[in-house]
Amino acid sequence: MRRSPATDFAVALLQELARAGVTDVVVSPGSRSQALALAAVALERAGGATVHVRLDERTAGFFALGLAVETGRPAAVVTTSGTAVANLHPAVLEAHHSGVPMIVLSADRPDELRGIGSNQTTVQPGIFGPAVSFVRDVQAPVADTPADELHRTTRELARQAVAAASGHEGQPGPVQLNVALREPLSAGLADGAVAAVPDDEVDTAYAARRQHTGLPVAELTPDEEPATVVIAGHDAGEDAERIAWELGAPLIAEVSSGAHFGRHLVVAYRQLLQDPAFGGAVRRAVVLGHPTLSREVPTLLQRADVETIVVRAPGADVYDPARASRPDAATTVVSGVHVTGRTTPAHRAWVGRWVVASRALLGEGDAAPDLDAKRSPDRAERNRFLRDEVALRRRPVDRAMLAEAVWGVTWPHDRLVLGASQLIRVADGRVPGKKLRVHANRGLAGIDGTVSTALGIAAALERSSASIGTTRVLVGDLTFLHDLGAFVTGTAERTHRVQVVVGNDGGGAIFRGLEVAATTPEADMTRMMSTPQHVDVERVVTGLGWEYRRAATWGDLEQVLTDPTERLVVEVPLAD
Repeated sequence: MRRSPATDFAVALLQELARAGVTDVVVSPGSRSQALALAAVALERAGGATVHVRLDERTAGFFALGLAVETGRPAAVVTTSGTAVANLHPAVLEAHHSGVPMIVLSADRPDELRGIGSNQTTVQPGIFGPAVSFVRDVQAPVADTPADELHRTTRELARQAVAAASGHEGQPGPVQLNVALREPLSAGLADGAVAAVPDDEVDTAYAARRQHTGLPVAELTPDEEPATVVIAGHDAGEDAERIAWELGAPLIAEVSSGAHFGRHLVVAYRQLLQDPAFGGAVRRAVVLGHPTLSREVPTLLQRADVETIVVRAPGADVYDPARASRPDAATTVVSGVHVTGRTTPAHRAWVGRWVVASRALLGEGDAAPDLDAKRSPDRAERNRFLRDEVALRRRPVDRAMLAEAVWGVTWPHDRLVLGASQLIRVADGRVPGKKLRVHANRGLAGIDGTVSTALGIAAALERSSASIGTTRVLVGDLTFLHDLGAFVTGTAERTHRVQVVVGNDGGGAIFRGLEVAATTPEADMTRMMSTPQHVDVERVVTGLGWEYRRAATWGDLEQVLTDPTERLVVEVPLAD
C-alpha cells in the first residue's frame, strides 16, 4: 500500500487534537482536505472522535459553533482550499465576537503552487484577519519524517491551537491551522490502522473554555440608599442572579443570558428603564454578558450619574457603551464580583417595586378563560367558559403568543435557540422566569447560521448522558431562509431531535420599528427593507426530507409543539 505524508500527518494531528480534548470534527467534502477527512473517520471508527459531515462550509462552521456552545470545548472544522475557507468567515466572526472556541483546519497548496495561478489557490493564512487569535501556516509534510518528530510536531501544534481557542491566555475564540498538503493527497487506511487515544489521555479539561483576564474581582456591598440594578446580557450565566440577590438589586436579564429566572427578575425592564421613577432612580449598574436586545440598557449606561461595573465577558470587545458618547467615561472592568454585607428592608422594597410594576405591565391584555366558570354549578357560567376556550383556541397567533408558547413547552433538559429576528425581542420582553439553557448568536447578532448552530447544539446534547431533550429553534421567516443549507444532510449522517418553529410574517418585521420606517415611502420601505417573500415552506422542507406542520391558531400551536417527530418544521403564520 502506498504511503502518503499527508495522511500520516493528518492522522497524527487529529490524534493529538483528541488527546488535547477536541473530540468533535466537522467535515465538508473536498479534494485537498481528503487526508484530514479520511483520518477523522478512521479515528471515529476507532472510537476516538465523533465526525459530523455537512455538505457546505457555511453550515459546517455554524454547526461547529453549536457543538462548542453546548460542550464548552472547540470543535475542529475541516475544509478544502479556496472559497471553501472563506465560507467559514460568518461563523468565525460570530465565534470571535461571542468568545466561542473553534479550530479551523484549512487544507492548502504547498509553497511551490502558491502565487502561480494554481486552481483553488488563494492566500489562506490570515484570511480571517483579526477574528482569529492564533494562525499557523503549516508546511507540507514530507516523506520519511521520523515518527517521534511527527508526533512531537503535531502534539505541540495541537496543544497550542487548543490553548489559544479555549482561552488559556486572552479571550477564547476561533483559531486557524492552515495545513499545506502535497500529492499523493491520501493513502488508504485499513480498519485498525488508526488507534484511538486512550480515555485516560484525553484531556477534556485542557480544552474547556475559560477566561484569564488579569482583571481584579470587584468587592461590592449593597448600596446605602438602594439604587443598583444588575444587567445580564447574552451568555452572562447564572452568577448574575446570585449577584442581584446578594446586592438586593432588580435583575434585568435578557432571555439568552442564562440568568432569566429568580425572584429579582424584571421582565418588563424596557418600559421601567424609561420611567423616571425607576430607571431615573438608578445610580449603579453591574453588567455581565453582552446586552444587545434593547436601546434602554446602553442609554442607561451612558448617563454620567450612573456608576458602571462591567464583568469582562468572553468575546472580542469589552462591553462599554458609555465610551460612545463620553470617551473619558470611567467604567470599571473586572473579572468577577464578590458581594459583602447584608441587604436591608429598603433593598427588598426597591426590588419589590420593580418586580410588582413589571408584573402589572405584563398583566395587561386579553384574559384567559375563567377556570372558576369551568367548575361553576351554573350552566350559563360553564357555557361561557366553553365559548371563551373555543374562541382562544381559534385565535390567530401573534408574536407574543408564539414566544410564550415555545417558552412554555421548553424545559431544563431541552435547549432553546432564538434567531436574530423580532421574535427574540418579543420573547425577551414577555416570557416569565425559568431556568433554561437558551442560546442565540448574539456576538454579531447576524441572522445566518441559526439552524446550523442549533443542529450542532442538538448533536452535542444528545450525546451527553443519554439526554431525552429536544432542541427547539424559534426563527423568523428570513432567518429560516438564510440557513436553508442546514436542512440538507447526507444520508449517512445521524439525525437529531430538532424542532424548527418559523414565525412567518412574509418579511423583515424588525425594520418596522426603526427610524427609517417613519421617513421612507411605504413602497421603498417594503421593497428595500422588509423584503417580502412568499416561499412555500412546506414544499421546501419536505423536499429536503423534513416533516412539516402548520399552526395557524393557538389550538394548532399548542398541539403541534408537543409533537415528538424528529426533524420537524412548524410554520406559524403570524397575525400582526
